Amino acid sequence: MTGNKGSMTTENGGAARRFRYAWLVAAQATLMILLGFFVTRVADGHWPLTLEDRLPRAFAEHRSPLGNGLSAGLSLMASTEGIVGVTLVCVAALLVLPRAPRWTEAGFLGASVAVQSAVFLLVTIFVERPRPDVPQLDGAPPTSSFPSGHVGASVALYGGLATLVLSRTRGPWRYLTAGVLLLVPPAVGLSRVYRGMHHPSDVAGGLLNGGATLLVMGLVFLYGRDRDSASERAPYGVPRGGAEEVPAQPGRLARPDGRPTGRRVVVVRHPHNCPDELAAQVRTRLGRHGFTDQRWTSTTVERPGGGLAEECAAGDVDLVVACGGDGTVRACADVVAGTGIPLALVPCGTGNLLARNLDLPADPATALEEALDGGDFGIDVGRVEGDGLPPTRFAVMTGAGFDAAMVRDASPALKARLGWVAYTLSAARHLRDPRMRLNIRLDGGRRIRRRARMVVIGNVGTLQGGLELLPRARPDSGRLEIVLFDPRGAAGWLAAATHLAARVVRRPAPAPTPGDPDGANGADVVAGGSLEYFSATRIEVRFARAQAREVDGDSMSEGALLTAGIEPGALRMRLPRAPGAAELPHAPGHGSQTQHTQHTAHH
Repeated sequence: MTGNKGSMTTENGGAARRFRYAWLVAAQATLMILLGFFVTRVADGHWPLTLEDRLPRAFAEHRSPLGNGLSAGLSLMASTEGIVGVTLVCVAALLVLPRAPRWTEAGFLGASVAVQSAVFLLVTIFVERPRPDVPQLDGAPPTSSFPSGHVGASVALYGGLATLVLSRTRGPWRYLTAGVLLLVPPAVGLSRVYRGMHHPSDVAGGLLNGGATLLVMGLVFLYGRDRDSASERAPYGVPRGGAEEVPAQPGRLARPDGRPTGRRVVVVRHPHNCPDELAAQVRTRLGRHGFTDQRWTSTTVERPGGGLAEECAAGDVDLVVACGGDGTVRACADVVAGTGIPLALVPCGTGNLLARNLDLPADPATALEEALDGGDFGIDVGRVEGDGLPPTRFAVMTGAGFDAAMVRDASPALKARLGWVAYTLSAARHLRDPRMRLNIRLDGGRRIRRRARMVVIGNVGTLQGGLELLPRARPDSGRLEIVLFDPRGAAGWLAAATHLAARVVRRPAPAPTPGDPDGANGADVVAGGSLEYFSATRIEVRFARAQAREVDGDSMSEGALLTAGIEPGALRMRLPRAPGAAELPHAPGHGSQTQHTQHTAHH
């Protein structure tokens, strides 16, 4: 009943907000009509409108096949068919591709395009303006030249996408993406003037109409959403304005040494990936959930886990929060695995692969909030060692060869600006690296000799963009998966790329049954031999010569040996739901049943 009540409150609040701002659409339409009257009846024949016909004439006199083609393409992008088609694809993607449907974002984008079109049609009923007196490259529709419908629609669609990129994603790459999207409307406007379809003031009117629509729809759909959600999730008795008055939590006795009675949390913060604004949100959310005794420690190059080991050794730690990327998560997991102390994630690094594989929201603060509302689940961790590589745990993947060289040589400056895209630039430098000679031993069996460009051993298998490199990998399977990547020639690279791209939308491959030698660790060769898969609980890989190695995205020293094993259920995670709960059911016999313990039981 509580959940239904909260849902009804949220829906009613959203409906009230939509009704409250609906009058702004009428105000926008009125403003555009008045502006149209000003352009056609008041300012017509006066400076500066007397100068604007010069630009369409200049374009008409200097048209070229290249300009005609480019302008035709831009006009097609902003045509009714183009706008409707792209909008439908984007709305469908927002509802289907994320881990949870993005109803609010889809509504914002679809409503922006629809409302802009409605206002445009209303304005053209009252405002009549002829098109420029030049040869026109398109058939003139029966609507007024003011405002430009193509430009207004492109602002609503591509400006709306830029708004979602900036407000709903993280990483420096979002600025580049949003910048490219925001260049589309002015480019469309220039193409419409070039093709003799609009005056410059018509383009300005279209930009204004589209921009006003985004502002109104942003107020209706996006403004206040995070605030309302936080208020809905806050515990009873917690004031909406902050977490200063956190009520006492049940099941927690006062400490005899006089320390705070609130639950104790250790936050391991990466100082670059977790900025002050995000750190403040983490403090507030932890406080709302009763974690008033907060110990913060920052990571360094020498101490990637900060002072976590010392804090845990002192005892009485109720939760550890990793505020960083996969490297920070690995350092925390290496300390708390096997201790029973739950680990929660604030995914704010470059890859955040463990968070992606555990179906956590992309927004770091939201991921923490939902985890704190969830429970504790056991997941596996891997343990890797080798020559010159001391034993260390990993939660995601370890490997050698192409991927390790890519991680090693990725520019820190580009990672800070572009995020994981920086890895693709580094990868291009290693496409022609020589193949490695190696042999692998699975669960103490015979040695298998191979050549490969890359070896990856994974506890989970999904990379950025939903690409499944290790389709059988599950964080609670009790096994490790290994892939040998060895494309040969252009055809091999194409076959491998096609196979991996198909894994984004294809159903997961059936998992082998543990204990079956041919199924559990027998080879599975795909993509014409470019990829070969194995599965085992202990994997030993020896190379003919030293290779670059990486563990959970951190570059390690070169070496000729990697030995990896699995620690089933060793890491206790605080998650919104059981790992894989949003995926298709596992194949029989593959996944070990995950044990779920509500987080209150730990206290």
